[in-house]
Amino acid sequence: MASTIVPAIRVQREDFDVAAEIAALTKGRADIGAVVTFSGLCRDEQGALTALELEHYPGMAEAEIGRIAAEAIERWPLQGLTVIHRHGKIAPGENIVLVVAASAHRQAAFEAADFLMDYLKSRAPFWKKEHRADGSEGGWVEAKEADDKAADRWKTPGR
Repeated sequence: MASTIVPAIRVQREDFDVAAEIAALTKGRADIGAVVTFSGLCRDEQGALTALELEHYPGMAEAEIGRIAAEAIERWPLQGLTVIHRHGKIAPGENIVLVVAASAHRQAAFEAADFLMDYLKSRAPFWKKEHRADGSEGGWVEAKEADDKAADRWKTPGR
């Protein structure tokens, strides 16, 4: 059954509506018993940032997210999956990323969403540059070791 799921994957500049994305994924689906969403927002880092700028390689980012989504569909019995990642200049409080995982049962939906976010944080080809409130030049944000460690927990032999 999981092999028939085609994930909705979008990399876009525009904001997204979380409720509308859930409604689109679940409309007319009586087989869905659980929907887990994760939405990541831009932080201001205690007032230090005015924006975070995200860059990506078009095509490559979608392909990598698609690979990660396909692995989630293979691992868990999902009825639907949506992944949206924004790019461009994003202000504090605005949406950056959305994962919506739908399944017959909550555990699969929770685990799939958690898996996707761990891999998006550590493996998806996005680069983040800080725009600082004091006007100083913000640097490119380095990958965090904690994000890599979080993703490592999902590794299985041979992957």
